[in-house]
Amino acid sequence: MPAITLLDDELLAAVRAAAADAADDGIEFRITSGWRSAEYQQRLLDDAVLEYGSLEEARRFVSTPEGSNHVTGRAIDIGPTDADSWLSQHGADYGLCQTYSNEMWHFELSTEPGGECPAMLPDAS
Repeated sequence: MPAITLLDDELLAAVRAAAADAADDGIEFRITSGWRSAEYQQRLLDDAVLEYGSLEEARRFVSTPEGSNHVTGRAIDIGPTDADSWLSQHGADYGLCQTYSNEMWHFELSTEPGGECPAMLPDAS
């Protein structure tokens, strides 16, 4: 499955370690999106333009293929909501940080394990 196998090795290792510890707390992680091809990312953006009515509004929720860390394998979306909440609270222990304030499911390696996450961006634009 390319969505998992083409993820950055360090990102995948951090997510697996976090998922194992979350399981000890009764929380199950599900990867809802991982690596994406540039073509698929463009389709998502095109669909968002149709849904939101403009490229500007769509960009708040979907990045361009050139700007998406999903395309480089350096971003992952996690679900369900209790897993997102757990990872938001504990992710920095693994170097994982929520990137956008309007996407509680989107995480990237943004700090050293045990470090401090940078301030979230308001959205993907």
